[in-house]
Amino acid sequence: MNLKTRLTLIKDHPGFRKYFANTSWLMGERILRMAVSLFVGIFVARYLGPERYGLLSYANSFVGIFIVLGTMGLDDIVVRELVKKPEQQEKILGSSFLLKLVGTLLMWMAILAAVPFTKNDFQTNILIIIIAFGAVFQAFNVIDFSFQAKVKSKFIVHAQFVQLIISSIVKIILVVNETPLIWFASVYCLDAIVLAMGLIFVYFYNGNNIFHWKWSFETSKYLLRDSWPLMFAGVVVSVYMKIDQVMIKEMLGAKEVGLYAAAVKLSEAWYFLPLAITSSLFPAIVNAKLYQKEDYFQRLQKLYDLMVWLAVAIALPTAILSPWIVAFLYGNEYLESSSVLNIHIWSGIFVFLGVASSKYLLAENYIKKTFYRTFVGALLNIIMNYYLIGIMGIKGAALSTFASHFFAAYFYDILDKDLREMFILKTKSLFFYSLYAK
Repeated sequence: MNLKTRLTLIKDHPGFRKYFANTSWLMGERILRMAVSLFVGIFVARYLGPERYGLLSYANSFVGIFIVLGTMGLDDIVVRELVKKPEQQEKILGSSFLLKLVGTLLMWMAILAAVPFTKNDFQTNILIIIIAFGAVFQAFNVIDFSFQAKVKSKFIVHAQFVQLIISSIVKIILVVNETPLIWFASVYCLDAIVLAMGLIFVYFYNGNNIFHWKWSFETSKYLLRDSWPLMFAGVVVSVYMKIDQVMIKEMLGAKEVGLYAAAVKLSEAWYFLPLAITSSLFPAIVNAKLYQKEDYFQRLQKLYDLMVWLAVAIALPTAILSPWIVAFLYGNEYLESSSVLNIHIWSGIFVFLGVASSKYLLAENYIKKTFYRTFVGALLNIIMNYYLIGIMGIKGAALSTFASHFFAAYFYDILDKDLREMFILKTKSLFFYSLYAK
């Protein structure tokens, strides 16, 4: 059977078409969300100015550190169990919904315990409380998991699209009417409510009923047994991604958070690309392992090469044009953000490599190693932030982020004997070995 015939058979296979359509819906929604969120986010940032935008970003980041407690690490576990036991859907969804409500309570307790240790004024704490309130409605995300298990994500995309449009329109109205800051925090809460309502609607539309959900002690215990390590890992990831802005606010002030957040928003806008590419390509890479290990590593090398080339293609023009980009998008008030963008954008190289290598770790069943390198990266980020923010200001936070990604996604591999082969492959990619290799 030649390659053309094989590809035709794959293309026409109903299973392939089902998964391809599902992936296409998810990818389309992600690209649209990125574009709209970036445009509207810039519009809001220009109106609020660095200081008020900084307060909003800080409050969102502060809640973001704890919000993973509300998920209880259940997301992937619930999808897995629904695929394995579709006949127990009502019991699994009911149990996970209740566990997420308990997780939300834990989140609130953690936030209330942490707030006294901050330098926040009354207004900032109100912003945190409003944003945190929206987390209650995230328990309805279990509906999303049921559609994921059935490979019917287009229905969820419809709900997410409605939420995106409503959220964007409301933000634009708030800017046009020159509304106080507190209303922009309320939008985060509105987003959660609208999405929850959308999820409930599509659930009923597909012939289901949330009132049929059942709580089971045994099911809850079983779900928690597998999910708690993931919850702990999620906390580490949240700290890794959100701690910069929290520490900047405590050490420098709200205005500096706004300047930093503006640059980060532009820098991280591209982070959906490696996720999309690796999700599409990695099944073929893993498949090569079944036949020939050499071919497996060659394909991994090409994937790493692609990640580096793509990241550099984004980072180089962004770094060169950063003052113009920031001034054009945000205005001269945010011009200081360009120095942050100059540094932070290069972190993308190691973020892209990290996403690709995380798929390798998953394929090789090195799950614990994923946690270890993330934990080390988060710890390094906190330590370096503490010293560099005090010395270099917001540029120090950007440098800390770059260094922590460099260590976690690349240098960590040389310290682990099982990952040294990956270190070699990544090194070849970083030095563009394929350009001059025979």
